[in-house]
Amino acid sequence: MVEGPNVLAEAVASGVPIEAVFLGHGAPEDVARLARTSCSRVHELGPGVLERVAGTVTPQPVLAVLPYLDVPLDEVLGASFLVVCVDVRDPGNAGTILRSAEASGADGVICCAGSVDVYNPKTVRASAGALFHVPVVAAGDAGAVLDRVGERETRRLSAVPHGGRTYTEADLRGRVAIVLGNEAVGLPAGVLPHVDELVTIPMAGRSESLNVGMAAAVLCFEVARQRRTTAARKAAG
Repeated sequence: MVEGPNVLAEAVASGVPIEAVFLGHGAPEDVARLARTSCSRVHELGPGVLERVAGTVTPQPVLAVLPYLDVPLDEVLGASFLVVCVDVRDPGNAGTILRSAEASGADGVICCAGSVDVYNPKTVRASAGALFHVPVVAAGDAGAVLDRVGERETRRLSAVPHGGRTYTEADLRGRVAIVLGNEAVGLPAGVLPHVDELVTIPMAGRSESLNVGMAAAVLCFEVARQRRTTAARKAAG
């Protein structure tokens, strides 16, 4: 279920089939027009109905039902740039990770067992439509998944608060998978043998570490920066 005209518009732009749309009482005409042009099953609700079923206190005037979008793990193995979530529990963080991954050019996001449901309404809202534009895998055991990723000569780099190589010194230009752990405890100890390198974002202030969603943004855009730099050098001869 997705909520709001902006997220619905992103779904339509991505080509995802819209199964049903529900319009709140008094929905603006532009919202109603978007609903009717994107789906043949549009239901107009009476006063107060949408408010009882929506996931927010003050819901937006449109809800839509879409099919599941996750793809098999095999479809992203061997990709140039992956993001792997291991036990990421907060739906807002998961949505932020999806948004950063898509915006920075990631080829896929893998959500291992124990992470929040990628279809959690809060995750969908926080992704701001990125869920519809980047392949997402709902995977199983983190160790097994990372082993499969590593079989394709993809370097697996895990973010840790301390003790890793400074992230700007890591070579992120080849096949890489950025591995992100739990908000409170980081990557489980049992998963560490399944990664190739640890990277750290240095802190100048008193904070010990960044929120996992913020850390994902920093690391994803460092991947993008290094690749742009390499491409520019090649173009310059």
